[in-house]
Amino acid sequence: MRSKDKISYFYDGDVGSVYFGPNHPMKPHRLCMTHHLVLAYGLHSKMEVYRPHKAYPVELAQFHSADYVEFLNRITPDTQNLFPSEMARYNLGEDCPVFDNLFEFCQIYAGGTIDAARRLNNKLCDIAINWAGGLHHAKKCAASGFCYINDLVLGILELLKYHPRVLYIDIDVHHGDGVEEAFYFTDRVMTVSFHKYGDKFFPGTGDMKDTGERDGRFYSINVPLKDGIDDGSFTRLFKTIISKVVETYLPGAIVLQCGADSLAGDRLGCFNLSIDGHAECVRFVKKFNLPLLVTGGGGYTKENVARCWALETGVLLDTELPNEIPDNDYIKYFAPDYSLKLPGGHIENLNSKSYIGTIKMQVMENLRCLQHAPSVQMQEVPPDYYIPDFDEDEQNPDERVNQHTQDKHIQRDDEYYEGDHDNDNHTDDA
Repeated sequence: MRSKDKISYFYDGDVGSVYFGPNHPMKPHRLCMTHHLVLAYGLHSKMEVYRPHKAYPVELAQFHSADYVEFLNRITPDTQNLFPSEMARYNLGEDCPVFDNLFEFCQIYAGGTIDAARRLNNKLCDIAINWAGGLHHAKKCAASGFCYINDLVLGILELLKYHPRVLYIDIDVHHGDGVEEAFYFTDRVMTVSFHKYGDKFFPGTGDMKDTGERDGRFYSINVPLKDGIDDGSFTRLFKTIISKVVETYLPGAIVLQCGADSLAGDRLGCFNLSIDGHAECVRFVKKFNLPLLVTGGGGYTKENVARCWALETGVLLDTELPNEIPDNDYIKYFAPDYSLKLPGGHIENLNSKSYIGTIKMQVMENLRCLQHAPSVQMQEVPPDYYIPDFDEDEQNPDERVNQHTQDKHIQRDDEYYEGDHDNDNHTDDA
């Protein structure tokens, strides 16, 4: 067991001020609420707090197509009507609206995940947290499911420069389709997604039989669940599968997407998980003592998202938080009981013991196949040319920011300001 973990935490208040529009379920304001709970509980004093750099277009194009990145950079609410064919091609509009400061929003949340991966690579921390990240649906050439840039893929690409194998774990209620798709043909990333599947539930992918192809065969693991799964069933299944995955795959680093829409009472979710049940997964992954990058994801009942991610920040810091929420700028959202813990829900659990048993058996069988599959040699990291990279010398020197400069972006206590007001225009209940 190593000495106390060193934790880097990334946050920029600007992400919480963007507004997807009236009636849209995605509320980035939940990130401000999470951060203020972290501050109210005094957790910031136990971590290094950084403002992430804004990812350059060339960094985003490590995964995304250059034309898609360029269009995101150029489009505004005022000009979107001039580009109907591009809007359709890149799946913008409806679920993925164009709003003010969209590209900057993407640059910040993606920059946080990239910075988190780099600090882990350079052994500057053991755990890195970016609650603004985890936008797992975005595709190479298109937005999807409220996600525009896939920060998780960019972070994993960064980790692959230093680690032969990276494990990606996703506990969002929705299938982590964008990340799975990005690494579907390689054995260098294993993706494991626990999600609701069936009844035309978004995004419609994530069947147990989808296990990867070519070099990636058996390196995609899907755990399709039905409505109403509870803490006991979920955490038992999670621990059984993840412990076997780590033992078999021997990852050098883990990326954990903590989508909070798998909690009971989520606006778009259908599971019965309590915050303790959700956090138990985080606690379990932490125990492997591997470099760990933790992100947010979905979560549409925003006071519960803030509760969940604040408590999970505490879990990562080995700090138990009092159940009574301390006074903070957003205390009114936690009325009437002002408590941190959220109990499980009461939706009927459609996941029978035999169904859970079948899933477990099938996943274990796939992992047995894996032991006989060719893989990257354990002792050597493949050279960087396996991963697309960009030439820093070709960047505008005025734009280039070295690691030392980035590291100086620690926010001082006096930078936290009051007055982050919700900009949802009272549409929460719409």
